[in-house]
Amino acid sequence: MADPLLVVDNLHVTVDGKEILKGLTLQVQAGEVHALMGPNGSGKSTLSFCLMGHPKYTVTQGAIRYQGRDIAALQPDERAKRGLFLAFQYPTAIPGVTIANFLRTALKSVRGGDVPVKEFRLLVKSQLKALGVPDAFMNRYVNDGFSGGEKKRLEILQMAVLQPKLAVLDETDSGLDIDALKVVAAGVNSLRSPERGMLLITHYQRILDYITPDQVHVMVDGQVVKSGGPELAHALEREGYEQFKPAAASAASV
Repeated sequence: MADPLLVVDNLHVTVDGKEILKGLTLQVQAGEVHALMGPNGSGKSTLSFCLMGHPKYTVTQGAIRYQGRDIAALQPDERAKRGLFLAFQYPTAIPGVTIANFLRTALKSVRGGDVPVKEFRLLVKSQLKALGVPDAFMNRYVNDGFSGGEKKRLEILQMAVLQPKLAVLDETDSGLDIDALKVVAAGVNSLRSPERGMLLITHYQRILDYITPDQVHVMVDGQVVKSGGPELAHALEREGYEQFKPAAASAASV
């Protein structure tokens, strides 16, 4: 088997002096979709920001290796250029910046060179069609006045245009109605690839009705306390997270 695309090894992370991740270990192979599930406050979003190098999050122990390299010293833009991508739970509005300009600038940065206008238009047009989004969407300002569904569609559009090697989707299903959820899930499924790994962070099982993960991980109190197949998500839906909290406390005390 090839080396994992992503290895998170005994990761400890603090935010403003408080430890949030407490020895988290996780591996994702290229071609796999992993679902990371857990209650509020378990550290899921902390992991996503840490993977992208947010300066507020301090690694005190452990390592993050991407494509076999420790990326602790890399800035967020350097990680993005190497193929890491984060779809935010709460995407930021950028009034005055059109989606077209935003996407083309991001693509030029990731590629490290100019992107011909014709190539860019053809690429974007095909992805807009796949997501069921009108062409006029590209003339709007980034997330300015967007509904929850529109914001998440734009996150998936960014991923489709940038074609990352590792995509981290932080609660992409948050705030979506069933129609928007189906569209976003279809977009994610269309981007599954033998060369791409995905880490799908979510509270609920419902998005996994439309995206079948290769593995499911349960995260409680800053640690992965159980891993399994898609059936684990259904068990969580029935039984909740309380069953794992004593296990997390016991593991943390070792």
